[in-house]
Amino acid sequence: MSSHHGLPSRPGISPLISGLARRPKVTNPRVEGSPPSIKLKSPREIAQMRDAGRVVARALDRVRQMAVPGSTTAEMNDAVADVFREHDATPLFLGYPSSVKGKPPFPAVICASVNEHVVHGIPNRRPLQEGDIVSIDTGCKVNGWCGDSAVTLPIGPVSPDVQKLLDLTRETLGLAIRAMSRCRYWSEVASLMEQYVKSQGFYVIEQFVGHGIGRDMHEEPQVPNFISRSLRKFDIKLEPGLVLAIEPMVAMGTKDVRTLGDGWTVETRDRRPSAHFEHTVAMTPEGPLVLTYLED
Repeated sequence: MSSHHGLPSRPGISPLISGLARRPKVTNPRVEGSPPSIKLKSPREIAQMRDAGRVVARALDRVRQMAVPGSTTAEMNDAVADVFREHDATPLFLGYPSSVKGKPPFPAVICASVNEHVVHGIPNRRPLQEGDIVSIDTGCKVNGWCGDSAVTLPIGPVSPDVQKLLDLTRETLGLAIRAMSRCRYWSEVASLMEQYVKSQGFYVIEQFVGHGIGRDMHEEPQVPNFISRSLRKFDIKLEPGLVLAIEPMVAMGTKDVRTLGDGWTVETRDRRPSAHFEHTVAMTPEGPLVLTYLED
C-alpha cells in the first residue's frame, strides 16, 4: 500500500544503467531540520521479512490465475484472504485507518484498482471485462514482519498503448532494483525512474510514493519515484539493512489524481489508465534482494 506523499522507438533500459558510471556522486545537501529515522534490518530480520514476502508472492500468484474476463475483484480479495489464512499471516490492509477524517477504515485485504483507478481501490462484485487492467496491491505480516507487493494485470487482450503502459511500469520497477546495486543514494535511482518514464511520454504519479517497511507496513523513509523536494533535502543512502517498498505508479495521460467519495479510491483526473507495480527490496552486502518473489 503506497504512502501519501506530503510528497519514437523505445530505448532500452541498459543505457540508463550503464550511464550511472558517468554520473557525479550524489551527496546530501546541508539543510535545516532532521533526516528521517531509518531502521536498518539485520540479516536475520531480513530473512524473517522474506517469509512474509513469500506469502505475499503466493497471494499474487493466486490472483494472476484469476485475471480473466468474468472474474471479480471481490473474488480476488477472498482468494488472497484464503492464502493468508493458510499461512497464518495477518492482512496489513484490512482495517487500515483512512487519512480522510470521518471516512471508514479500509474494508479489504487487497487494494483492487481498475483502469483509471491508480491505487487503494476497494474490491467489488463487478465482473472484469476483456480489455480492463487491474492493479492488485496487498501485504501481510508473518511472525511480526511485513511484506508488501503489487502487480497490474491485463484482463484478456488489451490495446497496444495499454500494454505499453504495463510493460513500461514493470520495467521501471526492474530498472530501479538493478540500479540499486550500483547507486549510492536513492536520488540516483529515482532520477533514472523518472527519466525513463518521461522518455516514453508517460507520467509518474507524484502524490503517492513508496516507503520503508519492517515491523510496520509504513516506516521511514518515504521513497519517491522521482526527484522530490524532500529527497533533495534528505537523500536515502543505499546501505546494507535498508528495506524499501518500491512502487512506481505510472499514468498514461496526467500525473494529477483525485480521491473519490469513498475516501480511498484514487483515480487519474483525466480518467485514463494507470499502472502500479511494487516489490519489497532489501539491501544486502551482495546487492539488492527482492523479498516478495517466489523462486522457481
